[in-house]
Amino acid sequence: QVQLAESGGGLAQAGDSLRLSCLFSGRTIQAGAKGWFRQAPGKEREFVAGITWSGGSTAYMDSVNGRFTISVDNVKKMLYLQMNSLKSEDTAVYYCAARDREVDVARGLNDYKYWGQGTQVTVSS
Repeated sequence: QVQLAESGGGLAQAGDSLRLSCLFSGRTIQAGAKGWFRQAPGKEREFVAGITWSGGSTAYMDSVNGRFTISVDNVKKMLYLQMNSLKSEDTAVYYCAARDREVDVARGLNDYKYWGQGTQVTVSS
């Protein structure tokens, strides 16, 4: 059974840092590329960052590039999103996601088969 579970969200002030974690399980899920998405109130879910299964290649949306860092630890079965210099516009529910065996990073919602339940990040200015 494939499962993803996020943790680490919460309240922060502008300029602060938070680290999101995602525990993933299931044999096939470990082989696929992983990603983080977010959805702000009234907006569509959007790609934030992605990483290949090996961790060797990453991609970011423009507004977080240089502030956020995605990483993966396949031994611990953990996906991370380190968020620095947070801004109020980063406020959203953050979701981790995994592709089904495909190893390349992808930015589309439909490219990911497995999803976590989401964790709220609220940044006050």
